[in-house]
Amino acid sequence: MIIAAGLTPAWQQILQFGHLMTGQVNRARSSLWCGSGKVLNVGASLHLLGSPTLTLSPIGGATGEQIQADFARRGIPARWINSLAPTRVCTTLLDESTGTTTELVENSLPLTDDELKLYIAAFTEVGRNADYVVLSGSLPQQTPVGFYRTLMEQTSARVMLDVRGQELLECLPLKPFLVKPNREELATTVRRPLENEPAVIHAMSEVRERGAEWVVVSNGPDPLLVMGPEGLTRLMPPEVRVVNPIGCGDALTAAIAAKIHAGAEPFDAIRFGVEYSGRKAASLFPVLLEST
Repeated sequence: MIIAAGLTPAWQQILQFGHLMTGQVNRARSSLWCGSGKVLNVGASLHLLGSPTLTLSPIGGATGEQIQADFARRGIPARWINSLAPTRVCTTLLDESTGTTTELVENSLPLTDDELKLYIAAFTEVGRNADYVVLSGSLPQQTPVGFYRTLMEQTSARVMLDVRGQELLECLPLKPFLVKPNREELATTVRRPLENEPAVIHAMSEVRERGAEWVVVSNGPDPLLVMGPEGLTRLMPPEVRVVNPIGCGDALTAAIAAKIHAGAEPFDAIRFGVEYSGRKAASLFPVLLEST
């Protein structure tokens, strides 16, 4: 069992435009909605990859009800923590004329202390039977920065992290199996700019020295850097016609977890994840809807 856990889901709108003009009235050619945010993207991808999985996420308000209905319709196993705070709405704007993507992100509202306690209790329960846990996404406002570390302390499962900054640093002493920031998130974590590859590699080494077994750093279409017990490797993403890059990092994380859970060696799983996330980039939705 793989648990996909996080606190910042989103009800996602995807708008396609023939040509998007800022400061003008723009009429979308199509409008689509789905559950998204890192935690939901990882959980949905794991399900589509055929892994035994459970998504654990807070939801609230009418948008939370839509997410719950969306996951039920798609048959994705989930456990929901009901919140007084409505689940945020995020919007993806796709400009077909330029191939550019603009993401409008609403910050998640705070969860109450009681809601955070309910989440920890639910995680502790489901984490007992987990082989792997994927913790992903930023924390809502006013959430203790060590919240993900608290979750890690409740499970003996191997943990994969797609978080950044102090939230990630708090977790490293507990020796996560794998961390997957992108280059910008890694710079935020080590609190300095990473202007070239040697600087990125040095930062990856720091993260491993602090406790992570594997560090995977993505940088869009540029080579993905992998650092593990046997050193550094570069993996080139496949060349694809990018339709919607939102969710590619989540697809990468989910694919790695799915393959490792199925028995693959970590590097082979990471290589598959790179290929899978490249295929996701060529799809419209935040997850790759067809299974492999």
